[in-house]
Amino acid sequence: MKNLIESLPRRLKAWGIDWFIPALLLMIGLAWLWPEGGLGQGAFSLRTLAGYGISVIFFLYGLRLSIRQLLACLSNWKLHIIIQSVTFILFPLSVLIFRGFFLHGDYETLWLGAFFLASLPSTVSSAVVMVSLGGGNIPSAVFNASFSSIAGIVISPLWMGMVMVSGPEGFDMSPVLLKLAYQVLLPLVVGVLLNQWLGKPAIRYRKYTRYFDQSVILAIVYTSFSNSFSNGLFDHLGLKMVAALVLILLLLFGLINGVIYLMVEHAGLDRKDLITALFCGSTKSLMHGTVMAKVMFGATGIGGIILLPVLIYHAMQLIITGIMSQRFASTGENRSV
Repeated sequence: MKNLIESLPRRLKAWGIDWFIPALLLMIGLAWLWPEGGLGQGAFSLRTLAGYGISVIFFLYGLRLSIRQLLACLSNWKLHIIIQSVTFILFPLSVLIFRGFFLHGDYETLWLGAFFLASLPSTVSSAVVMVSLGGGNIPSAVFNASFSSIAGIVISPLWMGMVMVSGPEGFDMSPVLLKLAYQVLLPLVVGVLLNQWLGKPAIRYRKYTRYFDQSVILAIVYTSFSNSFSNGLFDHLGLKMVAALVLILLLLFGLINGVIYLMVEHAGLDRKDLITALFCGSTKSLMHGTVMAKVMFGATGIGGIILLPVLIYHAMQLIITGIMSQRFASTGENRSV
């Protein structure tokens, strides 16, 4: 028992779980106890500063993104098609087909949060780490995670716009797309253009800029949940509903992984590509989720509920993919799919 307790921190770290998940829970608790701190609207309020932080995050991401290296990985096109089609087509459609069952009250908002999760791009850092730990195709993992992050800036809002415009009250996506263009896409493009000169320092200090990224995410989570708590949107959200949401997300994760396995097997890809497809195709980006939730729902009170499925799935995917990566590593690299 003592050995188990002593080895727990090391095991959690190997699975990609560190202080960040407890910090996310702490922000939700703080928003419940003291929502006023996240409701400010001034030039130096936490909400406004988080908005500036979004632009800095994507500028730094652009600095680290080498288009030349991405183009060098284009040859493995079957794997790329599988991962991107799962991320941006299969995932959203798997949630969209159940929309008719969740058209009333709190269930509708929760479904919208689940669909928002499904429309997001895959993770970057954690997916690549898990692929590396499991013995997968690292260059292809970097390519797909990076491509997904860029494509998601456009594709995710389009999916959300399609669903929200078709709703009973309609939704004008023009202000959202404009805000995404100058707050997210423009800093990203500027960063990519400066990669040739500033890319190496940005990569070298990635460990430190990661803390900045996480701080901005924590600020967005706090302000989003503060807004939702202050508007009483969680009053009717009981533990049974949250438990049902967790179960649904687990089933969704299992479904996606099963389909990925079949697609990889049908395409005749090897074990390394299977590992890459599983970890890049089944994961969703918390960073993109928090950023886009703020841009799209920041002016409303539903940001916290929209983010709830994203936060649950983030913790869940870290634990499950961490276990999967360890299992892949322990079963050896020479096994076939």
